[in-house]
Amino acid sequence: MKYIVLIGDGMADMPLEAIGAMTPLQKAATPNMDSLASGGTVGMVRTVPEGFPPGSDVANLSILGYDPRQYYCGRAPLEAASMGVSLDKGDAAFRCNLVCLDFAQEETLMADYSSGHITSEEAKVLITAVNKGLADDKIHFYPGISYRHLMVWKDGPVDMSCTPPHDITGKPILSYLPNGESSCLLLELMSKSQQILKGHPVNIERMRLGKPPANSIWLWGQGKRPDMPLFKAKYGIEGSLISAVDLTKGLGVCAGLRVIDVPGATGYLDTNYTGKARYGVDSLNDRDFVYIHVEAPDEAGHSGRLADKIRAIEDFDSLVVGEVLRLLKGMGDYKILLMPDHPTPIALKTHTNAPVPFVIYDSRNVKTNNISYDEGIASLKDADFIGEGHTLMSRFIKHF
Repeated sequence: MKYIVLIGDGMADMPLEAIGAMTPLQKAATPNMDSLASGGTVGMVRTVPEGFPPGSDVANLSILGYDPRQYYCGRAPLEAASMGVSLDKGDAAFRCNLVCLDFAQEETLMADYSSGHITSEEAKVLITAVNKGLADDKIHFYPGISYRHLMVWKDGPVDMSCTPPHDITGKPILSYLPNGESSCLLLELMSKSQQILKGHPVNIERMRLGKPPANSIWLWGQGKRPDMPLFKAKYGIEGSLISAVDLTKGLGVCAGLRVIDVPGATGYLDTNYTGKARYGVDSLNDRDFVYIHVEAPDEAGHSGRLADKIRAIEDFDSLVVGEVLRLLKGMGDYKILLMPDHPTPIALKTHTNAPVPFVIYDSRNVKTNNISYDEGIASLKDADFIGEGHTLMSRFIKHF
């Protein structure tokens, strides 16, 4: 038996008047996901426990079968694991976004949490400059992918409140700056970074081309080194994980999954969808489980661009789900778990903790329903509801 998990990050949404009170999932053409829903077991699952931030760290941890109430460590330590940055027991890791702030207004605004999805090449130059200017024996910055980077504070605290920058797009930043007893250093680093980045040649060139400059760092997602049991110890099978983002890849590293890098995987609308599908199915030749994560719908949700979200969902359906189904033909028995990790509503431009629709499709037991894959699954009388998201993986592998 082969097990394939397909995650369309942030696909779930809310009804929008602009598309006739439908959600983007309902509006999008998704014949492959609809086919899985019609032939499988459908339901709704809450991936984010009450009281936890509705982030991809919590949600994907839950989907992989780890109870966030026991294993949640914060986002940045997972990204550190993916980047090969080892943390000592007392070290605090922070996610470090390169953001674009609008200083021209009466109150400084969060203009763009991703600095226009700055390229990794440009970002590496900028983070290197920030590290040169701000690092010392306690603080170090590490370049990541696009706008997503890392700061490590040796023996540092994590007892401060930090806001994800994608939660405050277009809003004044003052009331969302890091706060708490240990936040002074974070505020100082963010302020000093603005002086380093303001006149940097990379930003001057970006502005010349009409692109948003990466004119500040933004620190958040703090945490300490995780301690998780291996996926194989929990479920008795070995597997792989494919994602473009360090957060999800870090979860794979900590779970003992083989993390596969796919050329051209960007985490955005231009990602190598079919490459993810092909590398994923190919990994089943020597392992029995693969977790394929696609970030693009979530990024479109954060930007508030409806057309982009519909496009990302349709690309996920045709180029990932459809390609996986095509490649699985002739491989023998398999099961597919299809779902988002959380909703990222266009109207809110951020995550919510609402339950999300899932499908479990078993090639040995194909049903003949007429079901579309979308949030309407919640209203089906025969739909399962799983309140503890971390139990879904066990049901997928062992019970359904």
